[in-house]
Amino acid sequence: MTRPGSLNLITDVTGLRVGNAADARMRTGVTVIVPDQACAAGVDVRGGGPGTRETDLLAPTCRVDRVDAIVLSGGSAFGLGAADGVVQLLRQQCRGYPTRGGPVPIVPAAILFDLANGGDKDWGEHSPYPALGRQAMASADRKFSLGNAGAGFGAGAGRLKGGLGSASCLTADGIEIGAIVAVNSFGATTMPGSASFWAWYLEQGGEVGGQKPPVLALPMDLEPECKAPLSARAMIGEAASNTTIAVVATNLRLDKADATRMAIMAQDGMARAIRPVHTPFDGDTVFCLSTGARPLAGPAELVRIGALAADCLARAVMRGVYAADSLGAMPGYRSVHGMT
Repeated sequence: MTRPGSLNLITDVTGLRVGNAADARMRTGVTVIVPDQACAAGVDVRGGGPGTRETDLLAPTCRVDRVDAIVLSGGSAFGLGAADGVVQLLRQQCRGYPTRGGPVPIVPAAILFDLANGGDKDWGEHSPYPALGRQAMASADRKFSLGNAGAGFGAGAGRLKGGLGSASCLTADGIEIGAIVAVNSFGATTMPGSASFWAWYLEQGGEVGGQKPPVLALPMDLEPECKAPLSARAMIGEAASNTTIAVVATNLRLDKADATRMAIMAQDGMARAIRPVHTPFDGDTVFCLSTGARPLAGPAELVRIGALAADCLARAVMRGVYAADSLGAMPGYRSVHGMT
């Protein structure tokens, strides 16, 4: 038997904290996932337009086997600078990979495109993202906001407002799994002409308003989703980048190869919740963190947690869109469907 944790957030995985920072004028933000101690990590990138930092280092063939934090950010390539602010604070805390010159914090990052959402992006000579990274890092806690928060602040999901989502899953035998995601997808998270999320059947405990079975037959054609989604094209007249970026986590002890496999399996959660997914306009990226509190029983247990992580990520996608409020030209799910 499995159930959501007490917070139904990725921080139900013991030893993790999350911090958010956002700038309402610029309509952008940053999310930082911080383990109490450096831990093993993996990554899987599926989208056609990714923007990442330090992902090559997570390959099982590379030497560094622990990370100190992971950053999810808006701002396209500019948002990669958010990791600089996080690195600075971690260095002050003497955290990082040990070298003769002192510890070097290892902070992988991924970004989404929110430059065309109507916010004021004329920030002048100095990018705001290192400061947003520091703010997010300084605010890290077990409890954090969803929807228009952190990296999801200025995000869009097809024709709806996107947002930051999170969910967790605890098993009866003590395994902890969590997911956090900034949903900024080209594809839709809801069925055409319906309030039903694509992943409606995975809802736990009314976490997205009490989803009902859809009354519409599933469409075979992707044409409704591929018609110039508001978040991607309507405001700029042509296709642009989107991207859904996520972190899944577990308390099981994984090496980098195992963590990479869990990230690969977790990508299926995006496919259950977003249609179409992994498009040329998205840079869909999933990181995996392993806090290592419990030993991994073997390959069969890795299969189990990978499947649970995929479902958890799909739920997190729904929660991010459900929690998001309307912003500019992007309507929120609850406003569209008459929900409070």
